[in-house]
Amino acid sequence: MLSIAGTDKVYLACGSTDMRKSIDGLAAIVQQSFALDPFSSCLFVFCNKKRDKLKILQWEHNGFWLYYRRLEKGKFQWPKESCGTPMKVGVRELGWLLDGLSLEQKQAHKKVTVSAVI
Repeated sequence: MLSIAGTDKVYLACGSTDMRKSIDGLAAIVQQSFALDPFSSCLFVFCNKKRDKLKILQWEHNGFWLYYRRLEKGKFQWPKESCGTPMKVGVRELGWLLDGLSLEQKQAHKKVTVSAVI
């Protein structure tokens, strides 16, 4: 089960990624191409060209988790453009992507920050 507790940020590798890459290959992309720390408390999400497979790389305590999801029908609403930099999204948006929805949900409630109880 994907553990998102304590996750700081979620980074999407825009465009497509070779799904033959394993932990070391994906961590190298994070470190060399994105100039980010694969050992941070962030999730790094990669998608294949057909947009029916995802891999999520996560560091936890003393090792990496590599989550893999394959859709039997349908496609992920994945950002197509590969600009060389990852797209930063929230955990909420990742949930939408995993459910087959787009990153922008116009009907979703906006986040509210409250400083006092009325």
